[in-house]
Amino acid sequence: MPTELEELVEFLHHGNTQIRQVAIEHLVGYSTSQPLIFKAGQLTPIKDLKLLIRDYPVRSISPIKLASRDGGYGLTALQPLAKNALIMLINLSDDRDVLQNIATDDTFLESLLVRITNTKEPNANEIAMLLANMAKLDDLKRILTLTRDVPKSLSISKYAMDQLMDCFVKGAEGRYNEDANFDYLAYFFADIAKYPDGRKYFVTTQPYDSVIPLTKLTVFTEHKSTIRRRGVASTIKNVSFDIPSHPSFLSSSEINVLPYLLLPITGPEEFSEEDALSLLPDLQLLPPDKTRDSDESIITTHLETLLILTTTKEGRELMREVKVYPIVRETHLHVDDEGVQDACDRLVQVLMRDEEDEEKVIEDDDNKVVEIF
Repeated sequence: MPTELEELVEFLHHGNTQIRQVAIEHLVGYSTSQPLIFKAGQLTPIKDLKLLIRDYPVRSISPIKLASRDGGYGLTALQPLAKNALIMLINLSDDRDVLQNIATDDTFLESLLVRITNTKEPNANEIAMLLANMAKLDDLKRILTLTRDVPKSLSISKYAMDQLMDCFVKGAEGRYNEDANFDYLAYFFADIAKYPDGRKYFVTTQPYDSVIPLTKLTVFTEHKSTIRRRGVASTIKNVSFDIPSHPSFLSSSEINVLPYLLLPITGPEEFSEEDALSLLPDLQLLPPDKTRDSDESIITTHLETLLILTTTKEGRELMREVKVYPIVRETHLHVDDEGVQDACDRLVQVLMRDEEDEEKVIEDDDNKVVEIF
């Protein structure tokens, strides 16, 4: 005999919208505490939830009773169906079977894209979170070549990836959709950047706007949103594993990433006149109240990206020329965090090493910098 909870799950596909809404309201918490109940019947509840992201809220509901052993459930104020369905899918997508089901479903992906690119979508942030989870499955890299209808209020590109980039850039701080900031798309980009094709996208000028996508992200390394800064830092790091693109990373006329990596790790400390004059222009004459990023994990990520960019001789020589070492030295002295200090040590070892020795040294397996997943 089904348990009361199992019976409640079955109401997710009930024909009455009010009953679906009451059921999902009660089930949200179970998506984290008892996720296995949503894998019943070959993932039937997951299929229901994918449909419910398109459901509308019932604006005025009288108390409803659902048949149960304790007399039923009753609610007079309910959250919108679609929002709760998305929250549950976000929670449940940690499961590999669930992730496989939702990330390989083309119809469901298009349903998400239709909504996240809609300037009036109230659940765009939740959709961004779900897309970030879905990108952990290799199948979702198909989004790099996916074409769809152009949302004219947002973009002029037919490519889904370009449209999501436009959401992230144009939609920061509610500028495109007053109900969304799209910050979690930064995590989506970081996962897409795990793939060689993804890295290639971020460093290649896109025809529709003649801009290198990574340059749209670097400007957010000092944004007020920790989520946005963290995701952007991880994306830059993952893309930097594309070694052939390092000349573009370092060129002041192309990606020009160094200022955007160094500013977040630079504090108010003063440097010697000789060092100060050699710093990048963006790092000269900083105000006395300049602060480093408050998130040590972001500082660590930037330091690891700098380390990756020392892979080439040109990268090492440029960092020595623009006095990256004094900045890293001060970061090591003023940030009391083991991860930050370890990353500083490793970068300093490379920058201070004789170039003849450097030619013989490759990071060993124990110290290898890896992509952020």
